[in-house]
Amino acid sequence: MVNNLEADLSQKLEILLKQTALSLTDQQKSQLVKLVLLLNKWNKAYNLTSVRDPREMLVKHIMDSLVVSPYLQGTRFIDVGTGPGLPGLPLAIMNPDKQFFLLDSLGKRINFIKNAVRELGLTNVEPVLSRVEEFKPDHQFDGVLSRAFASLKDMTDWCHHLPSESGLFYALKGQYHADEVQELHADFQVQQVIKLSVPELEGERHLVLIK
Repeated sequence: MVNNLEADLSQKLEILLKQTALSLTDQQKSQLVKLVLLLNKWNKAYNLTSVRDPREMLVKHIMDSLVVSPYLQGTRFIDVGTGPGLPGLPLAIMNPDKQFFLLDSLGKRINFIKNAVRELGLTNVEPVLSRVEEFKPDHQFDGVLSRAFASLKDMTDWCHHLPSESGLFYALKGQYHADEVQELHADFQVQQVIKLSVPELEGERHLVLIK
């Protein structure tokens, strides 16, 4: 059954990728499918995501993360409130030349990420168990990613110590609400709002870049 599921997911991933401009190696595709299988397995015990169907995970978790990849500028990123490693793990698989710190305050999520990093043979991921406001990195980051923060204001308030001088905030949002931007502190400017296209995903997705 597992092998059937793996073959099924590989096929589904190919179909989804063909609807984008993303190009991945066979090894990367295999790692992404393995990541979904791990999520599916651990989810039964640890309730890491409300998405139960592995095929849906491919759309809502994997593709939803990968479409951000072309916009990443720099080499050192932190994914804040990463949950089970989203978007950090798919982006790390896609960008082996970039370094990703995956931060979450829940031990079970970080345990899952550590296990996934081991199983997938990733060398560019650093899991961090911490609350974001208490995390003091030794170097700042080119990009601060998040798809879990409630508002842009919370994200910039709590993570203001993380980006470097030229670093950006990458906020993955559903609908884009311009009124959220009004709440931002004067130190922060929205540089760009990018409408993302995620194959087979219902609803809107936006990437908000903040300097």
